[in-house]
Amino acid sequence: MYTSFELPLAFVRSTECHCQRSAIVNHLKMCYLLRRSVHTEFYIFHAKGLFMSKIKSWCRANAMLVISLLAAIVTAFFVPPDRDYLGYYDLKTLTCLFCVLAVVGALRDLHIFSALSQRMVHTFSTVRGVCTALVVITMFGSMLLTNDTALLTFLPLGWFVLSFTGQEKHAALLFILQNCAANLCGMITPFGNPQNLYLFSYYGLSTKTFFSAMLPPFILSTVLILLCCLAFPKDALSVPEAQATVDSRQAAIYGGLFCLAVAMVLRLVPYILGLAVIVLALWLLDRHALKTVDWGLLATFAAFFTFSGNLARMEAVRVLFARLLSHGTILISALTCQIISNVPAAILLSRFTQDARGLLVGVNVGGAGTLVASLASLITFREYTRRVPGGGKRFLFFWDQLCIPGNSSGCHVRCDGISRFQQNCVLFWNFSEVIVTAECFMAYHCRNTYLYSGS
Repeated sequence: MYTSFELPLAFVRSTECHCQRSAIVNHLKMCYLLRRSVHTEFYIFHAKGLFMSKIKSWCRANAMLVISLLAAIVTAFFVPPDRDYLGYYDLKTLTCLFCVLAVVGALRDLHIFSALSQRMVHTFSTVRGVCTALVVITMFGSMLLTNDTALLTFLPLGWFVLSFTGQEKHAALLFILQNCAANLCGMITPFGNPQNLYLFSYYGLSTKTFFSAMLPPFILSTVLILLCCLAFPKDALSVPEAQATVDSRQAAIYGGLFCLAVAMVLRLVPYILGLAVIVLALWLLDRHALKTVDWGLLATFAAFFTFSGNLARMEAVRVLFARLLSHGTILISALTCQIISNVPAAILLSRFTQDARGLLVGVNVGGAGTLVASLASLITFREYTRRVPGGGKRFLFFWDQLCIPGNSSGCHVRCDGISRFQQNCVLFWNFSEVIVTAECFMAYHCRNTYLYSGS
């Protein structure tokens, strides 16, 4: 029992303890809420950072698609969308490209290319023999699979062979020669390069006209590429055994589908019928091949169709390109490739010239220039730097000498691991490239009156 004096004092103390407990509880609540708010803000900030990082990574991986979409959007402000937009798109080209990519994806899923390549490479026993075989495989692969697909298929095989045998130091030169083989040797078929497929369909070229235009640069390029393979040493090595197995029944079916896709390109089969057969067959046999089609490449084509169609409706642009192309279709198309790549250059310039043969030669030869001159070149650089971190200097040294005509400034710059013989070989290629380019340009203008005019 409290006394009369102690009771008010106890009440005061009880009240003080209660207030202190309330203050402590309120403080803890505030700390909890503050901590929760900080965590929430951190998670939101972290999520935004991851989202932006993914967007940046996607844009870097699909740079050509992003550029084409931006170009289409910008020109749409000057030429608002209307019914004429429907006339921009070459559905036959898009359909044929889709079918070729889908069937090639099915063949790749079957590991037929890896099996054939490994068995071929296994027959050689030196670095020079193996690397030459890989370049030749890429060369023939680009004629049938398109240059981008050939590189995505055979660049990893080249790295696998070199890394397995301890010869990674030759990867930069091998990758670049494979890139040159894909770009410059794939030009011999209408479906070897995407721009060929478009121009062959757009101008309605005959097979004879196409091959007569592309055969001279193809032969010259092939000879020079094979001569550059002499830069590889003749060191002996042991090549890994072939491990891939192929289902012969599915291989025969996919081979038939590929022949059907080629017949569509050559206008031997209606493209609607071919599309229906290929899609139905792959839907039943290999749906993964339909999912792994390079939809970004198809979207890039569609965006550049919009971009070039809008430019063709601008009078000032039409006058500008008409004046530029009057100086020579080969020269202007090759230079345009160095800025916007060969596929968009082909789509854009086709709106302003009827010189189909000159445009074919220009966009194919021009694709072997700067890194941005061809999507295949960007693929090669990405594949190399992904496997050799910090190896960009070595790659760009060879690229500078092999792919940019007239540039020999890097030959006196020593790059670790590059022999004097290899430097002489790349200098020989550079010198030969200038001579070949000059001869093609001179021959084109001398015979322009009756051979290269028109389609």
